[in-house]
Amino acid sequence: MNSQSIYTAIITQQNNCWIGWIEEVPGVNCQESTYEALLHSLRITLQEALEFNREEAILAAGLNYIEEKIAV
Repeated sequence: MNSQSIYTAIITQQNNCWIGWIEEVPGVNCQESTYEALLHSLRITLQEALEFNREEAILAAGLNYIEEKIAV
């Protein structure tokens, strides 16, 4: 079973720069000189943001918490 999640990158080119945002996760945005570099940066930044958010949620929940997968 594939547990990989899919996210949407909103991408634009302005002058000689590529700019992108991850639609589903506020604050995940990057700017690079090439399209390929932008995709790479977005993937890394998204992974870091998800891990940070997970750590923050677990810390806020304390010792007694339940993890539940939710599909939308």
